[in-house]
Amino acid sequence: MTVNTQDMEIVHRAFRRESRLLMELVEAVAPGDTARAKVIADHFRDYRLGLKNHHEGEDELLWPPLLSRVDLEADIVLRMEAQHERISATMTRLDTVVPVWEATAGAAERDTLVAVLADHRAVLLEHLDDEETTLLPLAAKHVTEKEWASLGEHLVANTPKLTLLTLFGLVLEDANPAERATLLSVLPAPVRGIWHVIGRPRHTRHMRRVRAA
Repeated sequence: MTVNTQDMEIVHRAFRRESRLLMELVEAVAPGDTARAKVIADHFRDYRLGLKNHHEGEDELLWPPLLSRVDLEADIVLRMEAQHERISATMTRLDTVVPVWEATAGAAERDTLVAVLADHRAVLLEHLDDEETTLLPLAAKHVTEKEWASLGEHLVANTPKLTLLTLFGLVLEDANPAERATLLSVLPAPVRGIWHVIGRPRHTRHMRRVRAA
């Protein structure tokens, strides 16, 4: 049994990039510019939902079958669970400080938010690096194609359609042509059509607004 887990590494690139850009975007907001703060806060909420659903899918659909099939490597799965808890704690803190900054765009609130985002990114990167090095090779050997596909199905089922288009665009950004073709190939033909006609131009407009200088 060997499952291709490369798609998760492509998804991880988006989380790495966006967790960095969120810090930079927040830091660049002028004190008092609540309109700009709202744009960035809304983007954070898209990022947050994507990461939450990604990790919940692993918690519910990946860790249990792995724990039932591995022995000496169970500590790897348990470490992933503990890392998810640490990431979740940083998200809980962000859920408090983001609305405070969004309401005022104050300098002090901005600096607090940037610090919490930095803490979040530190624990996130530790997890992503560890997962790619130790967990994905384990998953490739011990889960089925159907079980692996259920992770993507969970994300789709629990994400509003417009947000899903945003997240899909974020994942495609740093994908090379071959990776992009692979990701698009697993979509049903009608969904690929929706992406090309509606999703891609919408994502371009959305990211121009989010990343405006």
